[in-house]
Formats: sequence, structure tokens, C-alpha cells
Amino acid sequence: MSEQALLSLQNIIVKREENIILNGASLVVQPGEFVYLIGRVGSGKSTLLKSIYADLPISEGEGRFGDFDLKHIKRKQIPFLRRELGIIFQDFQLLTDRSVVKNLEFVLRATGWKDKKLIQKRISEVLEQVGLESKGYKMPHELSGGEQQRIVISRALLNKPKMILADEPTGNLDPITGEQIITLLREIGDAGTSILMSTHNYALVKKFPARIVKVEGGKLQEMQLKQDL
Repeated sequence: MSEQALLSLQNIIVKREENIILNGASLVVQPGEFVYLIGRVGSGKSTLLKSIYADLPISEGEGRFGDFDLKHIKRKQIPFLRRELGIIFQDFQLLTDRSVVKNLEFVLRATGWKDKKLIQKRISEVLEQVGLESKGYKMPHELSGGEQQRIVISRALLNKPKMILADEPTGNLDPITGEQIITLLREIGDAGTSILMSTHNYALVKKFPARIVKVEGGKLQEMQLKQDL
């Protein structure tokens, strides 16, 4: 394992209820690395991501993210871990009763921001980063699917995370919009943020090649682009 690794999972076992989903899975991700996570539905891709942001406990093995011991993390440490992680969900999970700006403000206040000017400045920065600086007043239902996903990405960027965990971020989008979202994520990765992205969309993986890890049989296996894709 590299000393500089941002994420290191070694032979981890993760269960959902009593079912073992990951069984001896290992993965190392370096700072700024872009990694695709592929595998069948139910293979454990979402379980892996949940174990990294401490939504599911690691039963056995070793897991570290930055300075955090994922296996022994205490409940009071989890909010601090999640400030270093940006999480992108397939189904957006935006608050439908408030504007884009209010969605982003809610997250900042929930993670300890108090200064109104700094909050507004950071919101403006992330909206500009995803190309939606003029949409802050809109309600989520007034945005297209691609625009909503860009807002979700901007939300994930708010606390300048070291890694973004993206769970099927193009799953509900048309092919052209999906390509735009991947292009945006690649730009974020090129700027130094690690990206771990689960996907079924092998056309995107081929068009935007990066490291590929397959979840199969409870383990993680490095793949080459020409294999099985």
C-alpha cells in the first residue's frame, strides 16, 4: 500500500443485515485518481460506497480514508469524515421545497458554516464550477435532469472534498447529458479530487477511459478496458 493512498480497503467484509455482500474486498485509491466501479445489480457497488462514508460498518479487515479508521470510526467522527467526501446519488435527493441556493445553504449550515457572506461566496463558486451560476433561484422541479445532477455535483463540492463518491450519476440521464456529466466529473478529477464512480454505462467507460474495478463475488478485481466491456 502506498503511504500516500487516500483510500485503502484491505480484505474488508461488509454485511447488509445478516447477508455478507463484500467478502475480502480490497481497494487502494490515490489522491486525484479517477476509478470506475462496475458490476451487476446487487453485486455490492453501493455497499462499497456506503462503507466508505460510514453508512454501513466494516465487520472485518482494515479500512482507512485519509486520517479516518473506517472500521473503528466513532459516531461523532462521521460528520467530519463526510466533510471530506462528496456524495452524488443517482436520484438526486434534492430538497424539493426550496430553491437551489437554499439547498446548498442547508448543506453548508449543516456542516458548520455560519458566516453568511462566506456561505454565499462558496455557493456562487460551486454553481459557477458546474455552469449553473444563473440557476440559483430555481426550484428543483424547474430544472432538467442534467441540471439537477449538476446541482447535486455542486452540492458534493461545497466542502472541497478529497474524494467524490458517485453512485450511478448518469443512470437517469439521456446519453448526451450523461456524457456532459462525465466530462464535468473528469474536470473535477483533473483538478485534484479523487473520483470513485459506480456505473452500468460501459459506453461511457469506453469513451472516457480510466481505471476500472469490478465488484464480483464479494471481491474487487482490476479490469482492462478490452475485457468484458
